[in-house]
Amino acid sequence: MGFKNTADVIIVGSGLAGVYTALNIDSRLNVKILSKGEMSENNSSLAQGGIAASLETDDLDDHIRDTLKAGSNVNNIDKLRIMVYEAKENIDRLLEFGVPFDRDSYGRLTTTLEGGHSRARILHAGGDATGKEIMQALYKEAVNRDNIEILENTMAVDVIKKDNKCVGVRIIKDNELIDIFSRAVVIATGGIGALYKNSTNSPLATGDGIAMAYRAGCILDNMEFIQFHPTALYSKDEGKKFLISEAVRGEGAYLRNKFGERFMLKIHPNAELAPRDVVAQSIYNELVKTDSEFVYLDITHKDRDFLVKRFPTIFNKCLEYGLDMSKDLIPVVPVEHYFIGGIKVNDDGMTNIENLYACGECTNTGVHGANRLASNSLLECVVFGRRIANSINNNIENIPLTILDRDDIQIEEADESSFKPIRDKIKYTMDKYVGIVRTTSGLLKAREIIDDIYEMLKNKYIYNREYIEVLNMTIVSKNIIEGCIKREKSLGCHYRIN
Repeated sequence: MGFKNTADVIIVGSGLAGVYTALNIDSRLNVKILSKGEMSENNSSLAQGGIAASLETDDLDDHIRDTLKAGSNVNNIDKLRIMVYEAKENIDRLLEFGVPFDRDSYGRLTTTLEGGHSRARILHAGGDATGKEIMQALYKEAVNRDNIEILENTMAVDVIKKDNKCVGVRIIKDNELIDIFSRAVVIATGGIGALYKNSTNSPLATGDGIAMAYRAGCILDNMEFIQFHPTALYSKDEGKKFLISEAVRGEGAYLRNKFGERFMLKIHPNAELAPRDVVAQSIYNELVKTDSEFVYLDITHKDRDFLVKRFPTIFNKCLEYGLDMSKDLIPVVPVEHYFIGGIKVNDDGMTNIENLYACGECTNTGVHGANRLASNSLLECVVFGRRIANSINNNIENIPLTILDRDDIQIEEADESSFKPIRDKIKYTMDKYVGIVRTTSGLLKAREIIDDIYEMLKNKYIYNREYIEVLNMTIVSKNIIEGCIKREKSLGCHYRIN
């Protein structure tokens, strides 16, 4: 096996939520981080825009107001206040860990504007490589910590419970099924992008942590709220899409239809800087109205040197597609980007299962309401990650380590291709019926299809990665569809045409 099957804390997930939580846990406690793939294969590393943070006290209430407005005023105000007011101390913590946020010539942190924000409050690093820069700094810190052990290519299968308390995690590692026992578990598995044909997410984002939590008896909430980013680089190939950051519009880019018209001017007073749900839905409607496959992002009025320095990653990716941002219009489309719903947690990130916490995109803290404000996601990860760590640090002495016996379970061999038709059917169904625009008839059809898949899968008990991923995708899809059906009126990024 090569590692002890006990720990003080198990963290399922190696993105910002998971690693930052681990780094804030007391160094006397043994922590295991489980990474489904390599440590670098996570959505946090893909984040371009930045992290929203009100570093001046006169901006705190404005940040709250902007977030409420973007979220259709159904945000959890108490948790939102926590997130905004605890931003600065967590930015300071990231700086302590060596995160190289961009600075001006005087050494001051630089901020930019993004859609839905009334002020420039988004910190960034490496121009448009914020997630990558943050994660590289945190990984470097984590590997140097004696109390942190990282298990890569390790898939978490289920939460282990006794008497409605979490006591560990069942994993698949090197084709072996292993139970690891701990005094606390943190689920930080990220989003659900792999449920859709096209997404900005890593292909590993199959909703595993959400499905694990559901099977363990956790409450899932607001599952109908899925954010579609307005501007992914258009290509005919299905799969992971390259994101054109919100910050490009923050720096003055226009959206144009195939006739060259700035259609957002007629839709919202903030035009291209309207909240994401408004922009994504407006692009969808424009595509239908003009019978187009994409709209254009236009930042040709900006100086080339500025674009190369401010957006090096995006500029170079566009060049790979034969596009020069300083001269050419960029074809863009909305694609699945961020899951707002998820595992319900309290102010300290604990679920309704004792000793089981959750953090980041897999959760529903309620801070985002019905639509996430740009660059609030990384902030949510660090604020609630540190709160989880503090809760564990303060309470773990009172939690005994429980070790349970189990019968041997064999790993069954399965070719990935044997589950590909099911995976493709889920993606097709979610794309067609549970996308930017939803209808009653479409949602009922989606329910019928996903229910049939679930009935086929639910009692198989095949312990291999391919089966478990497809089962997890089915469970999460099923819960999303039910949430969509129950919410009969449009709200935020849940857009229904009845």
